[in-house]
Amino acid sequence: MAISRLLVTTFLVSFLVLQLAQAHDHDHQQSKKAFGLTSYTGSSPKLDCGSSCDARCQLSSRPNLCKRACGTCCVRCSCVPTGTAGNYDECPCYGTITTHGGRRKCP
Repeated sequence: MAISRLLVTTFLVSFLVLQLAQAHDHDHQQSKKAFGLTSYTGSSPKLDCGSSCDARCQLSSRPNLCKRACGTCCVRCSCVPTGTAGNYDECPCYGTITTHGGRRKCP
């Protein structure tokens, strides 16, 4: 009898731990979506950050620095605004990433 109670108790505790882990993972995914940190998955086409950033940085006075910053932003946001400057409304995540000094990171 004691063994069956121990088995049932172990099963219940394992079930509760599993439920808590799933809830935590769900909350983590929701927070990533809220901050625009998810990338395209599934059947959605993946953005080619290299060519998008080449187009974005073609008129930059410091193209290597521009492409490096743009690449980081593109990976985080899975989008790059059109044109060589501005248009942050097309990709809100891209326009909100800042440096430690509070300046826009993304060109």
